[in-house]
Amino acid sequence: MMTTYKLEIALDQNDLARRASQIIATYIDLALDQRERAQIALSGGSTPAATYKLLGQEHLPWDRVDVFLGDERWVDLSDGLSNSSMIRKTLLTGSQGSGAKFHTVPLTELTGPADSAKELARLVEKTCVGSPPVFDLILLGLGEDGHTASLFPGSDALNENDKWATESYGNGMSRITLTAPVLSSARKVVFLVSGAGKQQALKRLLDPKETFNRTPACLVKPRSEVLVLSDKAAAGVTSD
Repeated sequence: MMTTYKLEIALDQNDLARRASQIIATYIDLALDQRERAQIALSGGSTPAATYKLLGQEHLPWDRVDVFLGDERWVDLSDGLSNSSMIRKTLLTGSQGSGAKFHTVPLTELTGPADSAKELARLVEKTCVGSPPVFDLILLGLGEDGHTASLFPGSDALNENDKWATESYGNGMSRITLTAPVLSSARKVVFLVSGAGKQQALKRLLDPKETFNRTPACLVKPRSEVLVLSDKAAAGVTSD
């Protein structure tokens, strides 16, 4: 089944963060209308930080929300490169968002990324229903090389279909990532894309003929329509 995409282009960075925050909040609300708890997985990197600051101010029953990361770098949780650290400084410092249950990726207390991946897979399977486990919403980024989460071009992780999380390596760092089967099982997938450097990667993502070996983000194939939130630079739109 071919993946369908809906591209929405924000006016500027503030508008991008505002739209993303509102969409995440909407899907949390929808999930909690139907179930006791909601599970979301968020992306790391610099682009979504402003989104998470706004999201942390949303008046939601955060005590019923489980927050995961789609991937994490193999660094200490206090490291500035840690996605967990970024979540704590943005979403979890909000007056409302601090009530969420944040499931950090098990890291340096274990012997290596492979053990961390196993622990993350067990945690996701325990928290989410389904096989593969189903998140209500997964927010993903898009790298200039076409990677998403920590699924990088040429990585063995691209072919992992029997695990819910796996170790990976990219941009000079060991990582832990959710696998394509989990990312594709989400009830809603949203890509957040920003910057002129992402133009080619975004074009390839939206091209139905593109291969996942060159653009791993194409591995994410949910049943529902994928929403792509982009700024003008990434979409190649010239500002007036």
